[in-house]
Amino acid sequence: MDAVDLGVNLFVALFALVDPIGNIPIFAAATAGATLRQRLSVAALICLFAGVFLAFFFLTGLGLLQFFGISLAAFRIAGGILLLLLGLDMTREDFLKSFADTDVGSDPADVRGYARRRFQRLVVPFAIPLMIGPGAISTIIIQAGEATKIGPAATAAGYVAIAAAAFATFLCFALTGPISRILGEVGMSIVVRVLGLILCALAIQFILLGLSEAIPGMISSVVTTPYPDAAH
Repeated sequence: MDAVDLGVNLFVALFALVDPIGNIPIFAAATAGATLRQRLSVAALICLFAGVFLAFFFLTGLGLLQFFGISLAAFRIAGGILLLLLGLDMTREDFLKSFADTDVGSDPADVRGYARRRFQRLVVPFAIPLMIGPGAISTIIIQAGEATKIGPAATAAGYVAIAAAAFATFLCFALTGPISRILGEVGMSIVVRVLGLILCALAIQFILLGLSEAIPGMISSVVTTPYPDAAH
């Protein structure tokens, strides 16, 4: 693997794990009634935060987890539990309402104030762990280790991939208005519930993988790696 391969692979993996398209219904509910400038400002703050957060983990690698004495297996299990709780919440009928925009009716010209208030509300649980979950962080840490082996060019490619993934996510959120109008309220609710089910399954997968790493031989590899041929 060279620097270009690492950068491309990291971008594809991050875009799939952050899943901005699947998160559009939640972002639409969180910014309902906002002007285009207000929505773009919120999207910019969230994507900037995501990019900086991922770049930080790419820089520190396993160092931060080692500093706190946390194994990657424990991180997977803890992150899996958080994702499971969030996935269960997403299957509830009133999940989108929990992200409802309480600033509707505020001054449309108040772009910065609106963006700051919405960003503070959406950092948890939207930005973390829904967008940036254990899968994205684990991928970043693993690829950081690979980049160290390849050299400075691979490290630079990794940062470019993170920036590209954050920008692609911003573009997806920028299209929230047209997409939400096409899907409608019912369509967005269905997408969120299906995403919640997938998130629950993904969370269980993280927990099983973490347990298999913490207690070797406890769980069959058929469960932790169900489709080995698909990875090739």
